[in-house]
Amino acid sequence: MNVIDNSGVLAISTRLQRLSERLRKDGVQIYRAHGIDFEPKWFPVIYTLHLKPVLSVVEIASEIGYTHPSTISLLKELEKLKLVRSKKDKADERKRLLQLTEKGKNLVAQMEPVWEIMIAALTEVVATKNKLMQAIDEVEAQLDRQSFLQRAKLKMAGK
Repeated sequence: MNVIDNSGVLAISTRLQRLSERLRKDGVQIYRAHGIDFEPKWFPVIYTLHLKPVLSVVEIASEIGYTHPSTISLLKELEKLKLVRSKKDKADERKRLLQLTEKGKNLVAQMEPVWEIMIAALTEVVATKNKLMQAIDEVEAQLDRQSFLQRAKLKMAGK
């Protein structure tokens, strides 16, 4: 075991990032093996707009759990690639509504069979006695109740 593996909970963020990187790298290779040029970072927006065809920036940010600036950055990239387009909301001119373009919809149609393969492979990966997906849900719920920062501040205050 290396230093990070031996450091326990202190390195949880590093371990999760490392796991995420492994999955992303393999995801890119799986897409490429199927002739699809797709970056995993685009997945949350593309998938969300596939399931909910017209959303505002704020709604997308809420759906994917990203900050507003991170969401805007991702949307700009997807608009430049012509996978997503925006239009002004007729009810509120300040609000932009986003949706997949035809190119985006065609990409999703190409990816859907690949997603089935990924689901099958990832289901094997997470089929552990400790139930990774359940554990992630539980940890996210804990952080929703009280953030890591809030908990650390209480510890610093001696409570």
